[in-house]
Amino acid sequence: MRARGLSAASIILLLALDRASKLWALHSLRPIGEIRVLPFMYWTYAENTGAAFSSFRGSNAALTAVSVVVLCGLIYFRRNWIEDAWSRCGFILVVSGAAGNLWDRILYGHVVDFIDFRVWPVFNVADSCITVGAILLALGIYFRKS
Repeated sequence: MRARGLSAASIILLLALDRASKLWALHSLRPIGEIRVLPFMYWTYAENTGAAFSSFRGSNAALTAVSVVVLCGLIYFRRNWIEDAWSRCGFILVVSGAAGNLWDRILYGHVVDFIDFRVWPVFNVADSCITVGAILLALGIYFRKS
């Protein structure tokens, strides 16, 4: 029971971080477009109606449905395959990231992106959580099989 409470608290904390950063981008960054942070990094306001790398652009409704199905599937199956720290951390990150982007899709009709390294598509905190979480889930599966 204690681990479940810690997982829920972690998901809420990461979701709050994602929401706060996107609200900042909406209210402070959108009016000016971009801010140079470092020579290789910018805060650049972008609206993404697609998926990763802006693929499936304009498919917000379909991607909203896919997000709901993925979230429900992860939550439903978590007890059957989350046995180790790698998978638990990955689960927390993927669920919080998916929930953050789903929130945007429902509320705005697009995902708010703002982290820009100029050599990679503009992304956000939720995207980072999903990416790192997926890697951790894969490591959990790998180490379970070895």
